[in-house]
Amino acid sequence: MNDDNAKSGWVPKIAVFFGFFIMGFVDIVGIATNYVKVDFDLSSTLANTIPMMVFVWFAVFSIPAGILMGRIGKKKTVLLSLAITTVAMIIPFISYTFPTVLTAFALLGISNTILQVSLNPLVAAMFTKEKTASVLTAGQFIKAISSLSGPIIAGVAANYFSDWKMTFVIFSITSLFSVLLLLFSKTEEQGFENRQSSFKSVLTLLKDKYILYCFLIILFIVGLDVGINTSAPELLMKRMGLELSRAGLGSSVYFAAKTTGAFIGTLLLLKFPPLRFLRLSLIMAIVAFIALMFVQDIWFSLILIFIIGFTCANVFSIVFSFALQKDQQRSNEISALMIMGVSGGAVILPLQGLINDNFGLSAALSVLLFCLIINLLLTNIMKAER
Repeated sequence: MNDDNAKSGWVPKIAVFFGFFIMGFVDIVGIATNYVKVDFDLSSTLANTIPMMVFVWFAVFSIPAGILMGRIGKKKTVLLSLAITTVAMIIPFISYTFPTVLTAFALLGISNTILQVSLNPLVAAMFTKEKTASVLTAGQFIKAISSLSGPIIAGVAANYFSDWKMTFVIFSITSLFSVLLLLFSKTEEQGFENRQSSFKSVLTLLKDKYILYCFLIILFIVGLDVGINTSAPELLMKRMGLELSRAGLGSSVYFAAKTTGAFIGTLLLLKFPPLRFLRLSLIMAIVAFIALMFVQDIWFSLILIFIIGFTCANVFSIVFSFALQKDQQRSNEISALMIMGVSGGAVILPLQGLINDNFGLSAALSVLLFCLIINLLLTNIMKAER
């Protein structure tokens, strides 16, 4: 029996990888923001409080989730997050008001924070160190499939059921299935030490410049990810005159690209140096994004959105694997810190919404371009640190 199978059987692996599918539910916030904006006649600034309510919790709950994981174990922590997701997703269907929508997405943000902190190291512990980047990229591939399905399901629900909120019912049922699947699977938490952590022990990791750069890259790439997810439908509506139910195509194309990119990245990262792969991907993304800021043609715009999603698909997983490999004995703390960087969605979105209201969509898109450029500069510095 090889080392991978020795750590756990295939059924537990399927169970934990299904968690990545649930993780992708958080990306429904992009198209949902556009629907809620129309339903309640909100400004861009106010509408962007919805994704902010999701991603602000990554700053607040990441370290507590890491501490909790050290006490009760990775599997129980994952189960807790999936249970919260099940509850969060049913709320907007039962009561659809702006406050209940904010509450639901706040709970989704909390559950997703706990899930990302605990699921990545749990999955990584099931495989050898050499396969960490590829394995976590495979997880992002599954997450991307889920992210891709969100706008499609919302569009189908809006067109055929005359109620886009049916999306939440489907997500809630799927989350419940994930809880049951993992609950009855036996997982092994070996390879990465399950040590106790504290706020101080996690934050002291930032003294390591390499860990700091990983944290910042994740913060900016998530800001870009959420920004594109939210801006793509608006771009298609304002520049091409599409209706909202069809403008969700922008988000779908983006996540289709991320799905494709993650799948291909899983294979390529077994053969090519991850850092070189990362830097080349960011260069291509920057070129495509600059072009996107100026084009007016719908098909050219969709192609550029696809290229951006494709090239950015593996940034998170590669950088996360870099951080975990830095010190496997502190995997809980490193995971908590890296997931805190996901709060970049809460940092970038309000700024983007404010600029959008005052200076227009093109100026708002420049914020996302800035995120890409900063990440490329950081990877150049990381090359010298390695």
